[in-house]
Amino acid sequence: MCHIRAGGIFLAVLLCLLTVRMSEALAQSSASIEQNFANSLTVVPSEGLTASGAFYVPVYSSVSMSQGKLRADFSVTLSVHNASETKPLVLKRIAYFDTSGKMVESYLKSPVALKPFATVEVAIATTDTRGGTGANFVVDWAAAGDIAEPAVEALMVGSVGAGHYAFISQGRPIRLVGKN
Repeated sequence: MCHIRAGGIFLAVLLCLLTVRMSEALAQSSASIEQNFANSLTVVPSEGLTASGAFYVPVYSSVSMSQGKLRADFSVTLSVHNASETKPLVLKRIAYFDTSGKMVESYLKSPVALKPFATVEVAIATTDTRGGTGANFVVDWAAAGDIAEPAVEALMVGSVGAGHYAFISQGRPIRLVGKN
């Protein structure tokens, strides 16, 4: 009986250590887009960037459940895809904001260019709840001339008890609206 209890404690400690290490591995610093996705990047075009846009991507690092009595935390993976088959897509800003609209983190030190059909990602660990229930990303992009609009979306994954959940949030182009 004592060996079973000791084995259970050992497994619990091992699981805790693995969870901490995985969370640290999932956390992404601002320099790691250039490092982690070097094969997806190319030289920023020297000609003028005449096309540009921005995406707003609502994400949920936490979700309130049971009338606010329970909180589920989720990992978030933001993916930015260059939908052009022939032209590089310049990413000027990838910024993460919390529920109150305060910037939590900026993921680019300077603009980077994505190769045609290439993708970069930003990962937020389940344990990083700084964004809260109303977090969001803003992605600013540009290109030299006409280009297919990029695809920007986020995947959230988490669990509550025995239930596992995954859902996506599609980026919305930021467009000015109002009286003409």
